[in-house]
Amino acid sequence: MVSLIIRIALRCGAGILVARGLLGADDAAAFSSDPDVQMMLETGAGLVIGAAVEGWHWLARKFGWLT
Repeated sequence: MVSLIIRIALRCGAGILVARGLLGADDAAAFSSDPDVQMMLETGAGLVIGAAVEGWHWLARKFGWLT
C-alpha cells in the first residue's frame, strides 16, 4: 500500500516539475517509475513516521500525558 502511495506522489511531483518546466517529460517518466527512487522514499517515509511516533512519546512523557 505504501509503494502505491509513493508511486502516486512521485508521479504528481514529476508532473508539477514538468508543468513548471524544471524537468523534461522523459526524465519525469524515468523518475516516477524508478524502483530505487521508490524504495528510498519508502524508507524515508518509514523513518519520518518512526521519528514522529518517538517524538510524540517523548512529549507525552515530558508533559505527563501518560496515565
